[in-house]
Amino acid sequence: MKAMLVDERKNLVWSDVEEPVLREDEVLVQIRAAALNHADLLQREGKYPSPPGCPPWMGLEIAGVVAAMGKTAREKSRWKVGDKVCALLGGGGYAQRAAVPYKMLMPAPRGFSFAEAASLPEAYATCYLNLFMEGRYRTGETLFMPAGASGLASVGIPMAKAFGAYVITSVQNEEKRRQISHLGADVIINTGREDAAEVIRREAEAGHPIDVAIDCLAGETIGRALPYAAEGCRWVLISTLDGADVALPLRALLTKGIELKGSMLRKRSVSEKAGILAALVAKVWPKLESGEIKPTIYKILPVQRAQEAHAILQRGENVGKVVLTVE
Repeated sequence: MKAMLVDERKNLVWSDVEEPVLREDEVLVQIRAAALNHADLLQREGKYPSPPGCPPWMGLEIAGVVAAMGKTAREKSRWKVGDKVCALLGGGGYAQRAAVPYKMLMPAPRGFSFAEAASLPEAYATCYLNLFMEGRYRTGETLFMPAGASGLASVGIPMAKAFGAYVITSVQNEEKRRQISHLGADVIINTGREDAAEVIRREAEAGHPIDVAIDCLAGETIGRALPYAAEGCRWVLISTLDGADVALPLRALLTKGIELKGSMLRKRSVSEKAGILAALVAKVWPKLESGEIKPTIYKILPVQRAQEAHAILQRGENVGKVVLTVE
C-alpha cells in the first residue's frame, strides 16, 4: 500500500510501505479521508513522533470502511466488514489503510461524507475531553477558547454553544472575525486592535468571568487574564503556540482557587481514549446528526497534495479543517 512519508528535506512523498499487520483486537480500515492537525506539522519536523507501536507517518484522524477484522475484534466489538467508520489514531492516517484498535473506532454520523467524518475524531475528542472532563463545564458557564480561527475552535465553539455556554474567543484581524462569525461565539476579540486581557476584564465585570478555558496559545495573555477569571476557574492548557515562558499571578490562583492544568489527548492510554470516544458518540453525535452542530471544513484536497495542505495550516489561512481524500 502507499503512505505519505517525509524525506530528508522534509518533503512529503507518497511512497510504497508494508501493509499493516492486523492484531487480534484491531480492525483494518480502508481509508477514504484523513484530516490535518497542527500536530502533523510538528511531526513532519521531527518534534512530535508517533507513539510506540504506531506507524511513523502522520495522521491522527481518518474515515473509511471496515475491510477486515482480527479475531477479538470480531468477537467483542459491534463492527462488521463494510461499516462506515471514523477513527482516532496515534499516527498513520496519511495512508491507504490503517490497523486500528476496535475501541478507537466510532460510527460515521448518519448523512456525513467521508471528508466530514474524518474531520471529527481528534478535534471533537480533544474538545470533549477538555470541556467536559478536564474543564468540568456546567451549563451556562463562560468558556474562553482563543485562536477562534483554528480547526480546534471551529469545533469547540459550536460544541460549547450547543451545550449552553457563553463563549469568548480571539482572532488576529477583522477578516478572521468575519470568517468565524458563523461559529456563534458571543465575544470575538480582535487582538490586532484590542487588548485581550482588557476585554476579558470587561466581560468579567459584565457578569461573564471565565469559568473554563481551553487554551492553545498561553503566552502573556494567560498571566494577564487570570486575575479576571471566575472563582474556581478551570484553565486547561493544551498547547503554547504564543510562548511557553510566562509570568503567572500566583496570588490569583491562590485566592480564587484557579486550577491550571496541562492536557494532551495523544499521550493517553487506549482505554482512556476509548472512554472519551464512547462519551462523544453518546452526547455529541446526536447533535451532529440533527444539524445542531455542524463541522467546518475549509478545504478538501487529494492526499497526493498533502504538502499543499500543510502549507495552508502553516500560513494560518484556514478557518476550520483541511482534509485529504484517499483513493
